[in-house]
Amino acid sequence: MTLIAGAATLGVAVATYGVLDAHDRVPGILTIDRDPSTPGATAAAGAPVTSDGAPVPRVTVPTPAGSATSTAAPAPAAGALRGALAPALADPRLGPSVGLTVRDGMTGAHLLDVAADQPRTPASTTKLLTAAAVVPALGPETRLVTSTVLAPDGRVVLRAGGDMMLARGPSRPGEVQGHAGVATLAAQTAAALRSAGRTTVTLGLDLSHAAGPDYAPTWDRAYLGEAIVGKVAMLGLADGLVAPGAPAPADPAGEVAAVLRTELGRAGISVRGDLVRSAAPAGSRALASVSSAPVADVMAVALARSDNAVTESLARQAATRAGASGGFAAAARWVQGELARRGYDLTGVRLADTSGLSAGTTVPARLVGDVLVAGTSGRDPGMARVVEDLPVAGLSGTLAGRYVAGASAAGAGVVRAKTGTLTGISSLGGTVVDADGRLLAFAVLADDVPAAGGTEGARAALDALVTRLATCGCR
Repeated sequence: MTLIAGAATLGVAVATYGVLDAHDRVPGILTIDRDPSTPGATAAAGAPVTSDGAPVPRVTVPTPAGSATSTAAPAPAAGALRGALAPALADPRLGPSVGLTVRDGMTGAHLLDVAADQPRTPASTTKLLTAAAVVPALGPETRLVTSTVLAPDGRVVLRAGGDMMLARGPSRPGEVQGHAGVATLAAQTAAALRSAGRTTVTLGLDLSHAAGPDYAPTWDRAYLGEAIVGKVAMLGLADGLVAPGAPAPADPAGEVAAVLRTELGRAGISVRGDLVRSAAPAGSRALASVSSAPVADVMAVALARSDNAVTESLARQAATRAGASGGFAAAARWVQGELARRGYDLTGVRLADTSGLSAGTTVPARLVGDVLVAGTSGRDPGMARVVEDLPVAGLSGTLAGRYVAGASAAGAGVVRAKTGTLTGISSLGGTVVDADGRLLAFAVLADDVPAAGGTEGARAALDALVTRLATCGCR
């Protein structure tokens, strides 16, 4: 995946907004987007809904015409903004429970709040909060290392390091998914073994890194077969991430070990016996390693795909590094604690997990706006990376198929946002450059969407609202 440099300068924040190449950014089956052919009324409230999963074409995205921001551009007036957005907020397709915050992207000033302090179910927009905690805590440039060591008994041990996006073949340094390759690790391992005079080994798998359960007790087991979520792992293949109609493997780490066995054989190393799953023993010595793309870019893919398992994996790694246990609830508590430590007001917040898939999560729109402004204002460089990499309307990630027709087409390339959808729940949180060139941050949560219009109706209403925000100078 390539970062396309460019876009807008955020004044004193000196934050550069690049738009991501759509290569490897595909809409996933996530907590979002039911197929339009599936009536919303057939699913229980809060159940995950899915997209049609059409791949995003490989494109280079320029800065949208007229989207350059400026500190000299006037901010919208609150009264004019309220008047402009009132009809869209009253759209019956959103239902009676809607929270909205619109903020000045540079100063953080509240331009319009509508029930913004009332806790609501955010669905996958929860991932913005997780990213705001995880990326700064782990470090935006930190890389996840997958390695091999040679145990004293002659066993080659594959050590997980948190990378769920390994390539089967050689490393692909220009991409995020597949940045580190199993074939590259195998070739380096084989060379080290030959140097040590070994051509026959057994194989082990060390999953002690950020160990914990691979599936949340609050998730329906049917989600696995429905390709809504995969197993949460500390080792996995990029082609094993959930995709439309393609459930994730039952044993992601085991698949990596199987590929390593095959690649070692191709490199002239005979691997005998069954895979032994245990921590590498004391006295093991390093053989080889490969590293992921930076954590900020890995999180960007998780947000673009809205990948629940990758998000949970990253959150667990950050939580366990801070001393928490490896469970889902512990990771959620850590995210809340880390956000509080960073000065966010968590009134009304309850996280049931870190991906937004579980029932029971509540977040006010205000907090989503707060974490976005931390990035757009430059106050939090880690969050600035997260906001920079959000899906682009009509072009990438889970917004690739939205803002492409009708009145909302004016938002294409201008709106950048994280989507969130469960049955009966639709949300968006992101940024937009208005008609005067002012950067705005926004969050809108609707958690009582009528079954009559369903997900498709709510999505259209949200897109119309945000497009109105983009096209309105509102002074």
